[in-house]
Amino acid sequence: MKNQGPTIYQRRIVIGAALCVAAFVLVGVRLVDVTLFRHGQAATAAGDGLFARADIVDRNGELLARDLPVMDLYVRPHALYDKDQAARDLAAIAGTDARRLRLAFDKTRSPYVLVARQLTPDLQDKAMRLGLPGLEFEPNTKRYYPDGRATAQLLGVTDPDGNGQSGLEGGLDVQLRTAPTIPVQLSVDMRVQYILANEVEAARKTFRALAAGGVVMDVNTGEVLAMVSMPDFDPNWRHLAGGDSDHNIMAADRYELGSVFKVLSFALAMEDHTTTPDEVFPIGNGLKIGKYTIHEAEHMPATYAARDILAHSSNIGTAQIALRSGGVRQRQFLDSMGMLHILHTELSEFARPLYPAANNWGTIETATIGFGHGISVAPLSYVAAAAIVVNGGRKVTPTFLKHAADGRGEQVLKPETSLKMRELLRYVVTSGTGRKADIPGYDVGGKTGSAEKPIPNGHGYQSHVLVTSFLAVFPVDNPRYIVFVLLDTPHGTKETGGIALAGATAAPLAGRVISRIAPILGVPQRPAPRGNT
Repeated sequence: MKNQGPTIYQRRIVIGAALCVAAFVLVGVRLVDVTLFRHGQAATAAGDGLFARADIVDRNGELLARDLPVMDLYVRPHALYDKDQAARDLAAIAGTDARRLRLAFDKTRSPYVLVARQLTPDLQDKAMRLGLPGLEFEPNTKRYYPDGRATAQLLGVTDPDGNGQSGLEGGLDVQLRTAPTIPVQLSVDMRVQYILANEVEAARKTFRALAAGGVVMDVNTGEVLAMVSMPDFDPNWRHLAGGDSDHNIMAADRYELGSVFKVLSFALAMEDHTTTPDEVFPIGNGLKIGKYTIHEAEHMPATYAARDILAHSSNIGTAQIALRSGGVRQRQFLDSMGMLHILHTELSEFARPLYPAANNWGTIETATIGFGHGISVAPLSYVAAAAIVVNGGRKVTPTFLKHAADGRGEQVLKPETSLKMRELLRYVVTSGTGRKADIPGYDVGGKTGSAEKPIPNGHGYQSHVLVTSFLAVFPVDNPRYIVFVLLDTPHGTKETGGIALAGATAAPLAGRVISRIAPILGVPQRPAPRGNT
């Protein structure tokens, strides 16, 4: 019997079954693609887009900055029934200009008009309750700073697109974006930061200063435990209220710091053995150099030993000591201490120092720079140089990132010079202008600085308009921390007898800060003298 092939109906059934199998396979592949691979990509993209910056925490893990989910609000104008009323209602919620919105509704070439960015959940809820057609919300994030003003200039801010604009947000922008899931841990201790901010602001108000600031730094690791600049601002709001400032005077400004610079002049003299603490110098009523005469801020005796020149802050005595080093050596020394360079840290702000050119660094410049006039530096740069003086003589760069290791590097001064300077700085606090920084239980060393402010046109100085500061180091026999505070244009009070010099304004401020932070930082108290209870 002849073998017959499949009929046409059987072939159609086979072809149909094959097509069904192929269709099911195609659908299955598509489902796997959508549910497993595409979903994962979408989630990753959403995560990357929403939380683009890492958290910032202090050295103890306290949260300082975090991205929070918010919404951007758009509207489709053609869907609105009453554009005038919609503009007024939306503007009231978003805090924007109703006329601008109304104009945008008519003139936009896009189907959408942006009403506001980064609406918080409560404002988003208010917008939804309007019941307007055409409202659309797009996910976004807003940088939130739980400590508000306490970390204002230090952390800085981001723009609405999440780009770092100032402070550590600006300086650490790449790190914060590169690994958004890994918190960035700062060297800052918020317990110290709060105390410094509280005391600096109180002093600014007491002495009606234009501005004030402070720094607390570990002289061995270079870690900055606190930095404040007043007036400050609330970084959670994108505008400055009356009297606010987003300027960081400790890093972005430069000052002629006056007599705290004598610390560097004495360090040079001790390093080069151009004098000894016991050598006696004539003081008198003025030191004439060419057509200039150097005077004292206060009445001084006819002679002073070198240690008393520093303790009582004699300009005439310090000028004589600086002139023994000479301009060439003084310039080379200040260069080695970092005073002639921009200090770069993790902050986005810095200040370029101002000083005479080498061919204009003559006798009078050497004398005045010796006591802190004729050279302008950022306060943070000065703190870095002062750390070298007291930490055994080794260079250290301030850092805002936590690290436990010793940060000291190049040996700039001999260890014995550093030891001698610590003894002199202690003498300033026990017997000189820094007495009001002498805190019971803690051996503090320090130096006052009172400098008349230059006239804005650069010709001369404003009489009795001061910048006062105090450099404090503790415990002075084995230094661990520097506290540096500054008051810009303080005024004397009834309690200070109208005196605005650093001994009456900045020194007690530094003392109060140390008395509050030393127990927190674990600095042991010196036993009370026998007989005291």
